Amino acid sequence: MRLSAEQRRAIKKATRDCFGADAQVRLFGSRVDDSKRGGDIDLLITTSLADTDQIVRAEIAFQVQVQGALGEQRIDVLADYPGRWVRPPIFAIAERTGVPL
Repeated sequence: MRLSAEQRRAIKKATRDCFGADAQVRLFGSRVDDSKRGGDIDLLITTSLADTDQIVRAEIAFQVQVQGALGEQRIDVLADYPGRWVRPPIFAIAERTGVPL
């Protein structure tokens, strides 16, 4: 995994702060592979939040908090929540290949 312990702590803290104490976060994509270089930080966040407005606000707050902690980074966030109507195939890929932080 190509995230430092400090980066992992910052992401987990932002996940809890913004999406709730029960939220889970998984890293997937190229940052999981130690043999690769570069790439954005791809995250799947699973939350019990159900209100879409609240989820959007949580995503924005998460990005602000993580960018503040890690510096400017390209971070892609998938948010999975109860009642999600559309669940693109990338969600299954992220769950299958992702690493819990």
